[in-house]
Amino acid sequence: MVMQGAGTGIEAQVASIVDGMKGMEGPLLPILHEVQEEFGYVPHEALPVIARGLNLSRAEVYGVVSFYHDYRKEPAGRHVLKVCQAESCQSMGSDDVAARLRQALGIDFHQTTPDGRVTLEPVYCLGLCACSPAAMLDGEVIGRIDADRIDEIVAEVRA
Repeated sequence: MVMQGAGTGIEAQVASIVDGMKGMEGPLLPILHEVQEEFGYVPHEALPVIARGLNLSRAEVYGVVSFYHDYRKEPAGRHVLKVCQAESCQSMGSDDVAARLRQALGIDFHQTTPDGRVTLEPVYCLGLCACSPAAMLDGEVIGRIDADRIDEIVAEVRA
């Protein structure tokens, strides 16, 4: 059965995703992943469509979206820079790395530069503890970040 009442383009696309995946075992997370893959974030107007399609409350869907840090509520920048904040990286200077990146980019964690080029996010372990401090730029891990590497990263995301 196809869901009814999907008015906007976003709602119609989300309804199609839900209809195609709601028969899965535990479909909420895969649906949210697919919605984010489609739009680059989970639009607010998607939540009631997903809730209705899965017979959940909007609060339940919102709770999952807000609990998992990788689900975005707004579109990310063209580049996504994640800086590890786990204990190993902190002990090797990730707080300083993060501070320098925030200053160089003019944004804080969970923000995107005004030109939409880069989103800066904390992450709590990239599995690169032996190469701390670490970061991830557009899915590529970077280890042993120092001042020179910070300059290279900033130049790359501004290019």
